[in-house]
Amino acid sequence: MAARSAQDLFNLLSKIDHQGYKAYREISGSWSFENFMLFIDHVQGDPFAAPSRLRVRVGMDRAGFPGDTYRPRSREIGFRDFLTRVFGDSCRLYKEKDGGSGKSGILEVDMPGQEVIERSSCAVSDEFVEIRFLAGLPAFGRRIAGRIARDMFRRRIPAIVGASLFYEHLDAAALYRAVETAEDADYLRNTLPEMQLTAFVADGAVLPRRSGIDPRPMSLKSAVPFTSPDSLRRELILPNRGKISGMGIPKGITLIVGGGYHGKSTLLNAIELGVYNHIPGDGREYVVSDPAAFKIRAEDGRRIEKTTISPFIANLPGREDTDAFCSENASGSTSQAANIIEAIEAGATTLLIDEDTSATNFMIRDHRMQELISKDLEPITPFIDKVRQLYQERDVSTILVIGGSGDYFDVSDLVIGMKAYTPIDLSEEARRIAEKYRSERTREGGKGFGRVNERLPLAGGIDPGRGRRDVKIGVRGPRLIEFGREHIDLTSIEQLMHPGQARAIAWAMVSSRGFMDGTTSLRQVLERVEELIEREGLDGLMKPGGGGKAGDLVRFRPLELAAALNRLRSFRARQSD
Repeated sequence: MAARSAQDLFNLLSKIDHQGYKAYREISGSWSFENFMLFIDHVQGDPFAAPSRLRVRVGMDRAGFPGDTYRPRSREIGFRDFLTRVFGDSCRLYKEKDGGSGKSGILEVDMPGQEVIERSSCAVSDEFVEIRFLAGLPAFGRRIAGRIARDMFRRRIPAIVGASLFYEHLDAAALYRAVETAEDADYLRNTLPEMQLTAFVADGAVLPRRSGIDPRPMSLKSAVPFTSPDSLRRELILPNRGKISGMGIPKGITLIVGGGYHGKSTLLNAIELGVYNHIPGDGREYVVSDPAAFKIRAEDGRRIEKTTISPFIANLPGREDTDAFCSENASGSTSQAANIIEAIEAGATTLLIDEDTSATNFMIRDHRMQELISKDLEPITPFIDKVRQLYQERDVSTILVIGGSGDYFDVSDLVIGMKAYTPIDLSEEARRIAEKYRSERTREGGKGFGRVNERLPLAGGIDPGRGRRDVKIGVRGPRLIEFGREHIDLTSIEQLMHPGQARAIAWAMVSSRGFMDGTTSLRQVLERVEELIEREGLDGLMKPGGGGKAGDLVRFRPLELAAALNRLRSFRARQSD
């Protein structure tokens, strides 16, 4: 259907003024404005329902963005993030209260947080730039407020588009700063393997946040800028910023130690979010981590489906099979064991662990307890006796915050001490202490780490339907998914930062069914979902549900998709032969 003119839209809104709300369906379609195209993809059925989905598209010949603002790929993602933020700020600037019913008058875009992640809210090419947003179509009661709607489409939306989607109207320096920062962070992260590092924390970085609910950086009046120990300092040249220095954390086993409130967990939190880029001014712009670093914790009560936990837990009373372990209500130690094995199965190459959120009996069994309870009566092999094997045999590094057991000195490669938020290399001192005070505990890890069996997921366990709807998906915050009749609790998946990631994961689970034939491994299913996104973008995830073009999807990692599948209580799998 050919696009109609903006005047046609205004005339139509006058025509349907005061009619029942469902008459708004007549405005679906494409509309040609003076400087942009407007697409009304979905019209809400009620003023109290989710707002309508709209897109605006500006031809690049008019938008005028230089090619180097959105090429190459790193800059493109930074560009899309930047325009989303500017468009959202403009929506707030032109926010007006019309006194209408429900969501009347709302104009909003899916706003990012501190992280810069690929998102569907903005698209860019050499031909056009596009923003996807939500609009609450105005009404009084359930009658169309046509005059207010005309003002929304005639004045407010064009003003927002004009302020945010034309290069000449933007702060060019801020745009270049955003895309260059994204490009530099990606370059730095991509350099980690050749430097044999799992993470890099730049000198001058501001790691503390304002509070547990405010992720913005702490004021420099209160925060201690990060300074690397000389022994760990690395220098390199970034494409835009130039020379940079900071602390490199080598592959292997790293302990982060120190007194309470001296910054141990703050450093680990920065590292765990180093899998993402951050906006200029965040303080963590040049804190980067292994892209496959995954945070592990105990998770009482989670479901486990045929996971091989025997490297850590075997010989259970009752002869329960730990090579294909199942549980509807796992304990802390069992869940932590499963979380590690499932992360390895999904491709994790660095484990991030904080003893505060770990099961004590999973992490350590000291000499006295070994004397009291012999190994033949203890099914748990503690992590301390497997962490070295995990690195040597599977090339999986570990960064561990610990303050309660010096026995880990014996298995560590690096010990970083945090003193008043300043890191100190304590590796040599830790080794001297380990030599002086020999541990009397017996190593219980056996000759090798043990096998990790491949699982083959079954499509029948993935049912997003509810009632008459084949696909019923919802999210509550960044870590709770409503999937058909099931609720998936991702509270323990701490590297999920945005509700759009949970929403995209839910749609990826729907798409993943097409790759589950009983002979394809979970790892291969994850790879095929990634290939789908690379080929078709985040929109490709919604094809099985006919969802069309959504502006509220945010890129996730295969690790988080695997975590969601593993926590779906209807998930079923069998092990490969």
